[in-house]
Amino acid sequence: MTLAFAAEFSRGKTELINSLFFAETGVRLLPSSPGRTTMCPTELFHDEAGGSYIRLLNIESRLEDISLIEYKQKPDRWTQIDLDCNSPTQMQEAFKELVAVKEVSREVADKLGLFNEQEAAEQGIVDPEKVEIPCWRHALISFPHPLLKEGLAILDTPGLNALGSEPELTLSMLPSAQAIIFVLAADTGVTKSDLEMWRNHVCHARGTNKQGLAVVMNKIDAMWDDLSGESGYEDAIKSQIEISAKTLGIEQAAIFPVSAKQALLAKVKSDAELLDKSRLSALENYLSDDILKQRRNILLETIRRDIGFLVSESLNLTDTKLRNAIQQLEEFKKVDFENQEMTGKLMAETHDRQNAYMANVENFQASRRVFTVQAKMLIDSMAKERIDEIIRNTKHEMSKSLTTYGMKQSMRKLFDELRDLLQDSVDITNETRRLVKAIHKKFQDEYGFKEIEPQLFSIKQYQFELEQIFEEGEAFRNSAKTTMTEQSIVINKLYSTLISKARNILKQAHKDATTWSNSVLTPLMHQIKDHKKQIESRLQMLRKINDSKGSVLENITNLEKELEPLKQQRNELAIIIKAMQMEEQSQAPVERQEERIVEPVESLS
Repeated sequence: MTLAFAAEFSRGKTELINSLFFAETGVRLLPSSPGRTTMCPTELFHDEAGGSYIRLLNIESRLEDISLIEYKQKPDRWTQIDLDCNSPTQMQEAFKELVAVKEVSREVADKLGLFNEQEAAEQGIVDPEKVEIPCWRHALISFPHPLLKEGLAILDTPGLNALGSEPELTLSMLPSAQAIIFVLAADTGVTKSDLEMWRNHVCHARGTNKQGLAVVMNKIDAMWDDLSGESGYEDAIKSQIEISAKTLGIEQAAIFPVSAKQALLAKVKSDAELLDKSRLSALENYLSDDILKQRRNILLETIRRDIGFLVSESLNLTDTKLRNAIQQLEEFKKVDFENQEMTGKLMAETHDRQNAYMANVENFQASRRVFTVQAKMLIDSMAKERIDEIIRNTKHEMSKSLTTYGMKQSMRKLFDELRDLLQDSVDITNETRRLVKAIHKKFQDEYGFKEIEPQLFSIKQYQFELEQIFEEGEAFRNSAKTTMTEQSIVINKLYSTLISKARNILKQAHKDATTWSNSVLTPLMHQIKDHKKQIESRLQMLRKINDSKGSVLENITNLEKELEPLKQQRNELAIIIKAMQMEEQSQAPVERQEERIVEPVESLS
């Protein structure tokens, strides 16, 4: 579960992380003193195998055509500092590396995309020989905090300029975070740069989904005023929340007024009154209740997606099998088996059903062969070789382009070609879906099988995600930061983030299409096999009753007992389905469903 913190410089974001997660060390663990701002994006997590450490990636790595994801697979490329968790002083010294800077020539800073001539001019710096830049590009911190041990990961992002110059943050890492905390300063409210970051990075990363998105209004202690009194202080905070909520377009309940500085001090000194005044508890409750609940919902959705259909179909098949067996037993109970002529007639009818079944199975095998050919066309339409060829050719064209406009046109061409590729897959998908429906309908009509709603592969999700990437690419290409960055760096960054992401989406589409084609006919196959078993079971039962020297009633009673494992399996599946429906709003419908499911089984007794 990744929790990302985003804010402009000097909003107290790092101090907030200290107060939330590291106050137990008794010191200000992450450097957040005035004038000392975290210069590189930082990830905090717990690496059980690797222990406690800081790993730092040098800033010069930005010149290489390697993504951060790939760098994370190469520990030898990182500078590692081991942490002594029993020595807060040692850890403080180690964490100072997060704000380390160095001077380089302007030419080097330009190549790295770390010099903004306009901003420098605003600060009175014109044509400098040396430019101060961060020493490190990215930091990975493994720390044994209880929440980190439970699987929480924290992403601490630098300010607006750093986000603009490190596209992997905005195009991959921020969007993948399940929750984002956006930090404002209470004394300034929503500034122009805050609003730019909110609109272009935070909201863009969340899309239309505002779940897991909260705003912290930090530094409320700056509004403490003895002259205005407590009521004046409360009114000032309330007014700032109202204005900020309206500006950002969110509910006031999603804004948490906090003093991270006072909260850290209160926790270190065990001052309950000061901690209450800092108002940190409301934010902590939000993180522990709402965000962790969201994590549960994400996991539940994964379970439903991966096994929900399988469990439901297993229940349907087991239910059908049990009902048919019960119906068959009830039928046999009414038959006069002392009449040899009637027994022979039943066996002859069953043999005829068996012969008809075998003849029609051949028709199904023919349909399945047609489906296999159609499914292969679908899978081949998204083959890795086709995608890589498109991406490789476009990258070559982008590299040859002499202008930003030309590079942008090549980028547009790339996504147009990927769109066309997906559209071909859409057409083939529609044909395949129609074929699957026809096969199911054939067996429903000819055998009276219980209707199965087959899972139908959809490509819309991948089209939507690809369009989102294209929009992100346009926004990135049009940003002023990109225009001032060397073209080779822009191309490398685009391919290590956007294009890599697009390739992964298409790779997932190919994988899902393959999985679907291998499993979509499985429920129908199970019904066909069960139909065969029912016929064979009926013949076996008739022979057993016909040849037995014991009483007919005793044989039927023994056969009834053989249904018990089937009933047990059916009820266990019903329990699994109920367990998967954990949301409070769906409890009542699920209970009614289970009552309906279990009723036929209970009626047997």
